[in-house]
Amino acid sequence: MSSELFDAINYLESEKGIDKEILIEALEAALISAYKKNFQSANNVSVKFDEEAGAMDIYARKTVVEEVENELEEISLEEAREINLDYELDDIVEIEVTPKNFGRIAAQAAKQVVTQRVREAERGIIFSEYVDREEDVMTGIIQRVDGNFVHVDLGKIEAKLAKAEQIATEEYHVHDRIKVFVTKVENTNKGPQIYISRSHPGLLKRLFEMEVPEIYDGILEVKSISREAGDRSKISVHADDPDVDAVGSCVGPKGQRVQAVVDELNGEKIDIVEWSEDPVVYVSNALSPSEVLKVIVNEEETTTTVIVPDHQLSLAIGKRGQNARLAAKLTGWKIDIKSESVAREEGLLSDSSSTVEESLEEPLDDEDDFLFE
Repeated sequence: MSSELFDAINYLESEKGIDKEILIEALEAALISAYKKNFQSANNVSVKFDEEAGAMDIYARKTVVEEVENELEEISLEEAREINLDYELDDIVEIEVTPKNFGRIAAQAAKQVVTQRVREAERGIIFSEYVDREEDVMTGIIQRVDGNFVHVDLGKIEAKLAKAEQIATEEYHVHDRIKVFVTKVENTNKGPQIYISRSHPGLLKRLFEMEVPEIYDGILEVKSISREAGDRSKISVHADDPDVDAVGSCVGPKGQRVQAVVDELNGEKIDIVEWSEDPVVYVSNALSPSEVLKVIVNEEETTTTVIVPDHQLSLAIGKRGQNARLAAKLTGWKIDIKSESVAREEGLLSDSSSTVEESLEEPLDDEDDFLFE
């Protein structure tokens, strides 16, 4: 076989990162298989490569016996000693059996092996490159759009944005640039598969990290996110340093930072609230922009009763209950909203109550209550 094969093997090792020994082993197996398929042979054959001479030979391994019963696997002691006088019974003799016309068959087998190994190596390289991008944001270009998927080119691989991961209010057009959140990277039989999303809360978190240096540097921490993609989201942030304005840092000068995130999400409304380990303060903040008069906490049932001014009841609940629902998801507390007048009738709010307070009383059920979880 031509030395070009060995030149190709060395090239693949240096340029494609394919281990030379692994490639030779695979090539050896392919050549043996091709020999057995095209020529009458037993299983006792091997391949020997001579890289310096650029040669490859097929050898049959035969056992030395007194009387030959199987010519493919055995050789008589007399014939063996014609090769080398030192052979004894039960020794193994290797005899070259390379067919004259084996070069074409070998070249075809080698081509198949090299092609397969290159493909596997490229898949491995792509997987190792993208597996570190899990839970990260990547920018891609939309290649095509069909009924179920938006196909996004991420450079060396194409990812499919499933219907469930799209934002219902968005329109996707071919050649548009788009930011996506990588939810998972898998190495399958068909090659690396990348799962992406536009609706995942992680996209919102990563976008804020990109726009707010304090988050990226660890000065601020994103504690929680609740999101109804394409419509509205809430994000809670916290800074250990009391001198750092967590919410203000995320909003940015003249609202530039949060606006950049809103623009990327095509107008999705974003509420940024201050996180607190005190559920009274946290729930009150989460119900922004509504004013809260009092929060009653039942820690055993992880439930809060929130009292708001009558004129702000609809604001606290939000359109189709969205504001309260997002606040409940953000805080992890069930939220039972009562109007001020109903709370006074039930004795939950005295005339002197004008600020947010905490109580360990159980929240009462009422037909005018609004419970969100």
